[in-house]
Formats: sequence, structure tokens, C-alpha cells
Amino acid sequence: MVCCAYAFSILATRHEKVNGVCDYAEAVVGKKYSFMIGWFLAIFYYPSLTGVLAWISSRYLCVLMGWDVYGPQCMIIAGFLLIASFALNALSPVLSGKFQVSTTAIKLVPLFLMAIVGTIKGLSNGLLVENFTTVVDESVSIGDSLFKAIVATCFAYEGWIIATSINSELKDAKKNLPRALVIGTIAVVVIYIVYYIGLAGGISNKEMMEGGEEGARIAFSSVFNNFAGTFLFVFVVISCIGTLNGLMLGNTRGLYSCAMHCDIPSLRLFKQVDPVTNMATNSSIAGLFLSAAWLLYFYGSVITTIEGNKPWFGSFSFDASELPIVTVYAMYLPIFVAMLKKEKGLGFFKGVIAPIAGILASLFMVGAAIYAHGIAPYLAAKANGKFDMPILFYLIIYAVVMVIGIIVLSTYYRKKAKK
Repeated sequence: MVCCAYAFSILATRHEKVNGVCDYAEAVVGKKYSFMIGWFLAIFYYPSLTGVLAWISSRYLCVLMGWDVYGPQCMIIAGFLLIASFALNALSPVLSGKFQVSTTAIKLVPLFLMAIVGTIKGLSNGLLVENFTTVVDESVSIGDSLFKAIVATCFAYEGWIIATSINSELKDAKKNLPRALVIGTIAVVVIYIVYYIGLAGGISNKEMMEGGEEGARIAFSSVFNNFAGTFLFVFVVISCIGTLNGLMLGNTRGLYSCAMHCDIPSLRLFKQVDPVTNMATNSSIAGLFLSAAWLLYFYGSVITTIEGNKPWFGSFSFDASELPIVTVYAMYLPIFVAMLKKEKGLGFFKGVIAPIAGILASLFMVGAAIYAHGIAPYLAAKANGKFDMPILFYLIIYAVVMVIGIIVLSTYYRKKAKK
């Protein structure tokens, strides 16, 4: 995350148009690739993450209320949060921005308190040392668990690229956006590491793994008292909703970005901007629909299996919270390679080391995903005489979506050729 964000921060000082990552792709790779990565972000990345985050925010709220995190209440609340976030962004982008800043500040309160107080308590009672020296499940191989954990954890650290989607709306974007990318990503890494250390001082790894979101609440109540723990957990819920709002911010602008990059007849309706709110209304509506569709897919492909039921979509059931993230890292590769070749006058560190670091980091994420969602499940299923390779069926769906994007893009070039 940090390597890629730093490489993009360098490009952000040179290129500014409508949507950061698409602008950078257009500048160093070309207009066609720019549209394709924008198409993927609009159809796959933004809405899938937004839908999943609505469900996660709902789960934390259900833990606070004492409801079943897999029950009907959870899905109803997830749908409500999705619509509420859309309404806030579509009706008042300014208010949405203020809400985002406020929830970010609120988020830091429980994180820092847990980091400090939890670490002190964990060191005094020995639980912190125990958690870092005890293996919960020795049956899991180190390599197998490591790559699965990397791909799963990437969801917690993802979303930073959405900041580039509003570069045209930022004051002095060429100066402020690079600062936000670099300082923001480094801060996120440091804050969440110290937060986890504090969390490990309040609850054992075994309890945390078994409890999930409930485990986090138990940790807060253990480190503080029940009242203070519940109060701080409310802050955690608010921070989750704030993250959802941030994802929706990028989601509502997805198809607008695609429409602005190419004058494609079938996408012209997404160029429409409300004169009062200055919001891309049609793009926002489409973003909400896609998020709801991905939330439904996530429920049928992942949540139903957690409850012990068969997935709705059979072999075409994959984790929409992980694979789209890794795919976007794979799509960064041509940008970083082109950056190495075309961006001159940057110096050795910015022009060579930074893009190479981005390439290596992206390749590492892709390799981890291939192992976690391809090789590992295949080997496990093969031992039982079955076939299971989620990443293969994901790539089939990905290919279909991208082919549709190519067909849409071709209309632009046919029109251009006639002129």
C-alpha cells in the first residue's frame, strides 16, 4: 500500500484531470487503458468494496445492539446504511466531506486509547507476551496461513486509491493529494499496528479469532470497564460508517469518470452534473445499484457459507472483499512499468526506485492471491477428490466484465474514425 501510494503521489504532482488513477494511466499508458481501469473501478472495485463495508458496518452495529451478526437484522441495517451513505453523498457532497473528516477524527480516539492503555495493561498482566509467543492453531502451515492472511488483511488497508477520485475537486491537488497519499498511508499502517498491539493486551488471540467483532468489544470492555468499553465501541461503529461514506464517495463518481475520459454515446448520461449540488447524479444512482448488487452477491456467495448453507452461485462464488482489491494491484503494473520508461526528470529514487517498489509490491499481492484463492483450495479439494479454485471462476467473471468494457469503448473509436 505504501509503495504504490508513494509511486502514485509522484504522478499526482505531474498529472491532474478528472480521476487520479485514470489520469495517471492515460498519461503514461494511454487513453484505452485509462478507460479500462476506470471501467473496472466503476463496475467491480468501488461497488464491491462499498457493499461489503455496508455489511461490516452493520455487523459492528449488531454487536453493539446484541443482535446476531448473521441474522436478518444485519442485512436490513446493511441495506439502510448503503442507502443513507448514498443519500448523504448525492444530496450534499460538502456535508459528506465534513462527515468524513469528523468520523476520521472520531476513529482515532478508540484506536489511540486502546494502543496506549491496552499495551500497558497487556505488559503488566503478561497477556501481550503470551499472544505474541503462542500459536493458536498449530495444524495450519506457516506458508499457507501467511498468504491467506495477507490477502484477507489487504481489505483493512484498502481504499486509499479512492482519494485520487476527487483530485479535480481538491484545492491545489498537485500539492495536497501527494501529501495525503504518503502521510495518510503511513499513518494508517502505524496506527493500526499499535492498535492491534493494544488489542492483544486485552484479549487472547483464541478469543479474538472465535469472537470476531464481538472479540473486539470484549477487548475494549476488558481493557477499560464495561461502560467505557461500550462507549469507545460506539466510536468504532461510527468510524466504520465513516469508512463506508468514503468508499461511497468514490463509488458515486465511478461511471462519471469513465464518461468524462471518452465521449462514448452509451455513457453520456453519466456526465450529467446537478447544477445545485455539483454531483454526478446519474453516476451516483448507478453506483448505488451496483453496490446493492454486489452486497447481494456477497451475501449469497460468502455469508451463506459461513452459516453452513451452500453458496447461491455454485462454483462462481468468490470473496468479493479480497479478489477485486488484488486485481486492482495487478492493473497498477502497466502504470508503474510505463512510469519507469516515460516519466523523465524525476531523479533516480522517484523515477526508478519508486516504480520498481510499486511493481514488486503489486506482484507480491498477486502471488499471494493466486496461492490463497487458487493453489491452496485446489490442493485441499484435490485431496478429497474434488475441484475447487475460486480465483479461476472469478477471472471468468472479470473477463466478461472487461470484454463488455471493450465493446463499450469500441463505440468511441468507431465514432472517432468516422470523423
